[in-house]
Amino acid sequence: REAEPYYLLLLRVSYLTLVTDKVKKHFLRVMKAEDVEEMWLEYEGTPLKWHYPIGVLFDLHASNTALPWNVTVHFKNFPEDDLLHCASNSVIEAHFMSCIKEADALKHKGQVINDMQKKDHKQLWMG
Repeated sequence: REAEPYYLLLLRVSYLTLVTDKVKKHFLRVMKAEDVEEMWLEYEGTPLKWHYPIGVLFDLHASNTALPWNVTVHFKNFPEDDLLHCASNSVIEAHFMSCIKEADALKHKGQVINDMQKKDHKQLWMG
């Protein structure tokens, strides 16, 4: 069976994998359990890298298209050569913090992140 489209309004600074649970739940209603493997997303034949923010992905692949941005969801044939696996949301958070630390090191020699407490790091991620 074919599923109804699923629409989300997402922040440009967020990551697609943070909403995959909602997307997966929507599509699993019309799928057989044996047809479900690791979920991945693509746009016009190009797999979308989970570790890039949504805004960067949109600007790279679809900035000249009208909204809504139509992304295809796949549950089979994960493109091992093109995408990294994302085991959990903690992997996304660790990647985000790594990028923040790298940017801070380049701009402020790491002083901003080093002066922050662990709770401040968590608050930054939750923001």
